[in-house]
Amino acid sequence: MDLCKSSGLSYFCGMLVVLFSGCGSPGLDTRLEAYDGEFPMECHIPRSHSIESQLEASGVLDSKSTWAYVLEEGEEAVFSRAWLSDHSTRSIDVQYFIFSMDNVGIIALDYLLRAADRGVNVRLLVDDIMLDVSLDDVAALNAHPGIEIRIYNPAEGKNAVQRMVHVARDFQGFNQRMHNKTFVVDGHVAITGGRNIADEYFDYDQEYNFRDRDVMLIGAGVKSVQASFESFWNHPLAQPIAGFVQEERVAQLHNQIGAYSCDPENFWPEIRALIDGIPEAIPHILASGRLHELEDFRFVSDVPGKNTSGGFIGGGTSTDALLGEVRRARESVVIQSPYLVLTELGLGLFREAVARGVEVTILTNSLCSTDNLEAFNGYQRIREDLLEAGVEVYEYRPDAAIRKQLITAEKQKRAGYVPVFGLHAKSMVVDHRTVVIGTFNLDPRSANLNTECVAIMESTPMARQVEELMLEELASENAWHTTLNWNPDAEAGKWKQFQSWLRGIVPTALL
Repeated sequence: MDLCKSSGLSYFCGMLVVLFSGCGSPGLDTRLEAYDGEFPMECHIPRSHSIESQLEASGVLDSKSTWAYVLEEGEEAVFSRAWLSDHSTRSIDVQYFIFSMDNVGIIALDYLLRAADRGVNVRLLVDDIMLDVSLDDVAALNAHPGIEIRIYNPAEGKNAVQRMVHVARDFQGFNQRMHNKTFVVDGHVAITGGRNIADEYFDYDQEYNFRDRDVMLIGAGVKSVQASFESFWNHPLAQPIAGFVQEERVAQLHNQIGAYSCDPENFWPEIRALIDGIPEAIPHILASGRLHELEDFRFVSDVPGKNTSGGFIGGGTSTDALLGEVRRARESVVIQSPYLVLTELGLGLFREAVARGVEVTILTNSLCSTDNLEAFNGYQRIREDLLEAGVEVYEYRPDAAIRKQLITAEKQKRAGYVPVFGLHAKSMVVDHRTVVIGTFNLDPRSANLNTECVAIMESTPMARQVEELMLEELASENAWHTTLNWNPDAEAGKWKQFQSWLRGIVPTALL
């Protein structure tokens, strides 16, 4: 397994990528060199209906309501983005922390390029620290007249020494990353949640995948997601791509991406058929009651830059919004967070909730399933305090049985086995009525450094749907129940326990 990739949210690995180019920024040539740009055009079937016409026909597009559909399965999350891209008519605005040039990333680029070829205005904003492609290739993609790419908070300098000087001079600024994840199409539909663009977030990695969650939003509430994207896109931290690229290289790269995507070994025909069948699936989704008309909706996003305190304590609007939801809880709070590193403020928040009779239940990663040993060590430091506060704590199993429910049967048959799972979903259900899905991890970095975003949705039926699955994931075949007398660390073996112990040198504020 590529340890730097599997530790995608380990920022210390990320710093090493930026400073020493040890794991990141490869050229696309490594995957595309076998493709000469000649490919069967019939694999690129033109769209037949616009998104707007499909939504109007389904009766879910009006000026007042916001509708929500939860994307639990990785493959369904792929289908949705692909179909929306293929049926866009005006704009696609994409904002991600990680956009990897693996199988999913290249196929995603192919959909964006084909949309741009049709005249759709495509804008792509990616954080610099985990940009998994060379700047030359980024410039070649940006050279398409319908595509514009910007890099958030780029590190200064082109070599390791220059970047180390940058880190030493502005350590806080270097650590302020854009963790927002939004995908907005034609101003009508948006997807937000925990997933980045990489194989492991959509169940396509052969070794390690993230159990994640997104929500697709339709209607009036999409305006606030669009407004958040615009605020980042137009901020000075979002830097345009500069530099001259030869036309031959631009054409070659675009054709290679198309050829790669048309290879059935890279993009199974069965998957294309499922994407093409989405219009027929919409009536079934409506009949199942899984497309929810929200009673209330808020999209809360931090402002670019976020923390101007000059230190590592600052916070933002997303932090305040989540604190408010827990403080207003009267019956129950159910949380999934891959990283659980609480300050005294967080611990106090949950103590107060339990004291007023609120049942607080949290599922986080175990040492066996985590991709981030630094964050797990931070959790180990507060685990006993959290349990003493009366919080019910569960830790995710890497062999969680629910994998077979979340990974499609076709993929299991083709792969021949079910890969290891780690938790990456960042979700909360409050009082069986309020659903929160977003990018916010329960750690100091999300609270004080990274920009984050969360969708806060009021719907009893939607809360019931999400909470039922969250509680199912607490079953013994999916998670270990941690108590003051026992935890599952030993299940990971002595070597991984030792590796986690070594991370104790990392200050909590950076986790």
